[in-house]
Amino acid sequence: MFQKLKRILALAGAVLLAGMYLITAVLAFVDPTASKDWLTASVICTVVIPCFLYAYILVFRYLKK
Repeated sequence: MFQKLKRILALAGAVLLAGMYLITAVLAFVDPTASKDWLTASVICTVVIPCFLYAYILVFRYLKK
């Protein structure tokens, strides 16, 4: 059960990160003046999203015991 949850969270994280970079690329072409802000947000989320997913797994493991 726990392995399945880890795989689902890993897939969700990968989809979120890929979608975020795709949206950043599209919005950079739509509004070039805001592209730096979108890139900054994407780089920050590249660190934050995996940290939140890891924290979620730790909390789940702690509550499961």
